[in-house]
Amino acid sequence: MNLAEHVLRAGLDVPDGQALVVMGHDDAQVWSHAELRRAVLGTATGLLRAGLRPGDRLLMRLANRPAFPIAYLGAIAAGVVPVPTSAQLTAPEITRIATRIAPAVIVAGAGVPLPDHPAPVLTEDDLDGFATMPPAEFAQGAADRLGYIVFTSGSSGQPRAVMHAHRAILARQAMMQGWYGLRPDDRLLHAGAFNWTFTLGTGLLDPWTLGATALIPAPGTPIEQIPALAARHGATILAGAPGIFRRLLRADWPPIATLRHALAAGERLDPALRAAWTARTGTDIHEAMGASEISTFLSGSPDRPAPPGTAGYPQPGRHVAVLDTDGPGQPGPLAVRADDPGLFLGYLDDPAATRACFRDGWFLTGDLAQAAPNGAITLLGRADDIMNAGGFRIAPPEIEDHLATHPDAGDVAVAELPVAPGVTIVAAFWTGPATPAQMQALAQDGLARYKQPRAWIPLDALPRTPTGKINRRALRAAHRKDLE
Repeated sequence: MNLAEHVLRAGLDVPDGQALVVMGHDDAQVWSHAELRRAVLGTATGLLRAGLRPGDRLLMRLANRPAFPIAYLGAIAAGVVPVPTSAQLTAPEITRIATRIAPAVIVAGAGVPLPDHPAPVLTEDDLDGFATMPPAEFAQGAADRLGYIVFTSGSSGQPRAVMHAHRAILARQAMMQGWYGLRPDDRLLHAGAFNWTFTLGTGLLDPWTLGATALIPAPGTPIEQIPALAARHGATILAGAPGIFRRLLRADWPPIATLRHALAAGERLDPALRAAWTARTGTDIHEAMGASEISTFLSGSPDRPAPPGTAGYPQPGRHVAVLDTDGPGQPGPLAVRADDPGLFLGYLDDPAATRACFRDGWFLTGDLAQAAPNGAITLLGRADDIMNAGGFRIAPPEIEDHLATHPDAGDVAVAELPVAPGVTIVAAFWTGPATPAQMQALAQDGLARYKQPRAWIPLDALPRTPTGKINRRALRAAHRKDLE
């Protein structure tokens, strides 16, 4: 099989149908499914003529442009292994990554920092020329051979190179109804950038796999303009990180008549935000949970919405368990069975770290969770984020969900901070105009005493990982008390 061939196959049945619409304020760029296929296979030819061979690694340093997904699929079509990276990485950061992956070639967008590395560089102009070359044949091989490499966000240490197989695209079939409710006639608008892996998978590859239409805002489009673009282009599904929906709720815009529901991932969706969106639009937000090492495996969906406060249910065909519990419904490590097709091949050149993720045939996600009798799973946070207050173990979402109900809270996070050797407290951080006294009063009104934060620290913004998740490690590092 070939991952790119799988993605583009449905487009053969609707060659003139819209595959990609890049929505500008006054105009739009449109690619049909036939044009997309030609560009991908032409790019595959260009990469091979540039000297790349199947199995070589292609370091992608491209900005938020359509060239990103075309180069990504073109590389995979040719059997080359793309390594997409954030354009925000600095030259020293990307140099460390290049040293680790040893790319044969680098593709570079204007203004994107490049590594200090001897690999030859192809420009976006080169890629534009490749798109019109004669089509290559799809490189075929075993489904479990290396297809692409992504890097973890590094929120709990150094980023790791995560190897995925071509078969990873097959695992995404569980998401079509287990999360998206996606149909071939859908027009899915993803509010993220082309060069974000969440956009790449949910916003582009998955709609194309069904022959549906991907709608992407043009680079530089203000978030507040997205509803107007959605209405103009008939969006039926809206996808983005929870922060996108939070900003949209603060803006004034008319209803989107075609919208059926929304999708969220990238960080935890707090129940108050979901309820506010439903009250405003009459549509639900369905959240999904995954990781760099595995495609999303827990989610709510139109057919089975997640109970408030939970991450939803295991997607059809997924084998998910909460291990090491003291009984039904008790907290424990969240795990996915090791034979899941969406699971990574391992960390590049780090077999010890790979082995550490597995136990008795299960992949340990690093999250703590608990399962309800109906199968819904509640996430309690990363194992290293769990706090200890007076001997009580507390999951950050228990506090964050309550504090987020204040209308002026903004973004909320809690973390454990040391105040003396062997002594820690729970600290609350928020970005809205609410005062510390107001936030403290809310905590006293709805949280057990041991769950109430002892420190209240307003911030202009919460630190986040490159994938948009709250970086509690950075919070702890920046605000830890001086123990001297």
